[in-house]
Amino acid sequence: MLSKSKILKFSIIVFGLFCTLFVLHTTVVFAVTAQDCLTKPLGDLSDGEQKWCIDVGLPQLSGPIAAANETNKQNLNTLQKQLSTLSARIDLFMSQLQKDQVDINSREESMAYTKVIFDQKAKDQYMFLRLYDPITPFLFSDSAPQAFQEISLRQKAADADRIAMDQYATELTQLKNDEDTLQKNKDALAAVQKQVSSKATFLAGQVAEADAYLATISAKQEAFIAAKLASLGLSRSAYNMNGGCSSDINPYKAPNFGGTEFAFFTFGVPNRIGLDQYGAAGRANAGQSAQDILKAYYNADYTTGVSQGTNIHVVGKNEYGENIDTNWTIEEYLMHLYEMPASFPTEALKAQAIAARSFALAYTNNGSGSICPSQQCQVVKTEAHDPNDAWSQAVRATAGIVMTSGGQPIKAWFSATHGGYEYTSADIGWSSTAWTKRMVDTTNGSAGSFSDLMNNAYDKASPVFYCDWGGRSSQNGTAWLSGTDLADIVNAVLLAERDGSTKSHLYQTDKPNPEGTDTWSSDQVKSNLGGSAFNTITDVSVGVDFGTGRTTSVTVSGDAPSQTINGDDFKSYFDLRAPSNIQIVGPLYNIEKR
Repeated sequence: MLSKSKILKFSIIVFGLFCTLFVLHTTVVFAVTAQDCLTKPLGDLSDGEQKWCIDVGLPQLSGPIAAANETNKQNLNTLQKQLSTLSARIDLFMSQLQKDQVDINSREESMAYTKVIFDQKAKDQYMFLRLYDPITPFLFSDSAPQAFQEISLRQKAADADRIAMDQYATELTQLKNDEDTLQKNKDALAAVQKQVSSKATFLAGQVAEADAYLATISAKQEAFIAAKLASLGLSRSAYNMNGGCSSDINPYKAPNFGGTEFAFFTFGVPNRIGLDQYGAAGRANAGQSAQDILKAYYNADYTTGVSQGTNIHVVGKNEYGENIDTNWTIEEYLMHLYEMPASFPTEALKAQAIAARSFALAYTNNGSGSICPSQQCQVVKTEAHDPNDAWSQAVRATAGIVMTSGGQPIKAWFSATHGGYEYTSADIGWSSTAWTKRMVDTTNGSAGSFSDLMNNAYDKASPVFYCDWGGRSSQNGTAWLSGTDLADIVNAVLLAERDGSTKSHLYQTDKPNPEGTDTWSSDQVKSNLGGSAFNTITDVSVGVDFGTGRTTSVTVSGDAPSQTINGDDFKSYFDLRAPSNIQIVGPLYNIEKR
């Protein structure tokens, strides 16, 4: 039976739910902005404009966005907890209402029999009052005591019937009241559920909208970071090996600080999918044919007899400052391609020609679209190759040959140096493709150590096979770090892992904070980290999965308890905190110590 206190408690809780929903509605915050650094395509910005966006515009833009987004994250977390609590309480109330419904149904069934008895008792009582004659017992009794006893018994029976009738009437009234209360509670609960559903739908829509907006910002930030990374001289193409390692081990290029020093060396450069150009050279030198090389790097069919007359429309600006807008047949197009040095082995050149032909046809949908002349697509120049050089001969020798999948040319991606490993397009965050593959690119198809890679990788001859990247002019242009430098980076990693909300304060201290907030100094980071902070690092080692080619852990020792950090996390925060443009550029890296 529903008591008055239970009904009052339920009503108070339902009211509380409505109040909570009102709070939910009023705590949502949204960030809105519109700046050229966000709205204009990267290609529409000049080099100067891009630099301004990196150094000035983006920090100005990201500051308020980051602050609002942090508020949104905190509010969203609170809202989700409140909605979860609401849902749990609604489930509890619904369960109680269901129990009350069962109880009322049972009582209704019992009261159906009670009503029959009640009706009979009422009839008997009415008949008793109408027909009862107090003289009758004296007329039919043998004695006066017997007559008085019968009168007493009749009176007691009548009193008992009246008490029973009062109880039955009370129960019937209470049942009706409980039924009315149950229906009211059901109606109130349905209203609350509707409100929760409405607010949850509204919130989900707003969160999705905010996520999409912030994802756009993130994509822009990544584009600007990619443009900034060009200062490292990462060599996408074997034809033009921009820059190179910052501080080769041999010959050793010393920094200007004394004591122990460390540098992080990456195997290969992005993007590690498709044809490895130096790997192709290594395979060709090992006696493999162009077809063998292509089948090693792609899960695709070697298809001959493809039309040589397909027109390729080239439009855009290349890395040589040329603005191109012209049409060439696919074979003429390849005569203008500058992606692999003509000095490479013949079979490697043939493999490159087939890969480039496949890419151009796939990129343009067999000539129906256009293609850019820069490394964003494939590098071509207005000047054609010497018709007698090794590249031109390789193009002619492979005319009409492409790599296909499902009967269509594939986007046969390639790059200079993969560091002994091949990845699928999905592995590096691109769309999944059937023709890219994962493998260890060594002479024996496996690797168990860094030494194995350096001795057996097909692309080991590349000048950027094993490199550290970036450098500081104050340290002889090297990427070497002191024990104190590395301690600051490690402390930032440890603090970020402990409290992800601090990440916006953990950027490198020698550049403006890209989120527009304050960057914490080494001392501030140590203060927030407490007793586990390092003042200096004296030793570092790495754990590696040589099956997939990834550094899985970094273990550091120094004047604080040793720490082992996830390899991906270490790389991410290292690239944020390391000074100047010093970076780890790939998933497989090693530490060198002097």
